[in-house]
Amino acid sequence: MAITDWPQGERPREKLLARGAEALSDAELLAIFLRTGVKGKSAVALARDLIAHFGSLSRLFAAPQRECRGFPGLGQAKYAQLQAVLEMARRSLAEQIRAGDALGSPAAVRDYLRLKLSALPHEVFVALFLDAQNRVLAVEELFRGTLTQTSVYPREVVKRALAHNAAGAIFAHNHPSGVAEPSQADRWLTDQLKAALALVEIRVLDHFIVAGAGSASFAERGWL
Repeated sequence: MAITDWPQGERPREKLLARGAEALSDAELLAIFLRTGVKGKSAVALARDLIAHFGSLSRLFAAPQRECRGFPGLGQAKYAQLQAVLEMARRSLAEQIRAGDALGSPAAVRDYLRLKLSALPHEVFVALFLDAQNRVLAVEELFRGTLTQTSVYPREVVKRALAHNAAGAIFAHNHPSGVAEPSQADRWLTDQLKAALALVEIRVLDHFIVAGAGSASFAERGWL
């Protein structure tokens, strides 16, 4: 049965307009993006198949172009549209955290970092450099590693912080393993960075670990 034959209150687009996007399932949201299904499948059925195939929305978003193009109903045009939507979301969140006090909008910072890092297959270490009012001066990817570790050099972090005349910094890196729990190595690294930056009077305000849909904050745990 085509979606146009469904009761109006059950159609994803009408449901979103009447009840808001948060009322829709992942498959229903994806179906609105897809707009049409394929022969024998509605857009919602196709969306369910896509989520089941990739494992989650975040894994679908992170899938390489060649894998997406091999799935019926998700060709080159849809892949390009999907990447454009994701980049607009990243830029919107980046604008939010640059516009005001980064500590005053921790949810936006967390969401931005999750969208930027969670789907990467390799470990990446990034820094948000802040001014004295905790406004974001710059966001930089400082180090990139393997699936298991990243070599982070405090001297290089200090150099980049001084280059931006930063008064504070928020760090983040991802765990491709999917487990957001900080390791002892993560805690040791954070202590080293905090000590190195303290010598030039730059504060470390937080360190986020991002893994899939989850994240952990050192500041929230009282580790800073």
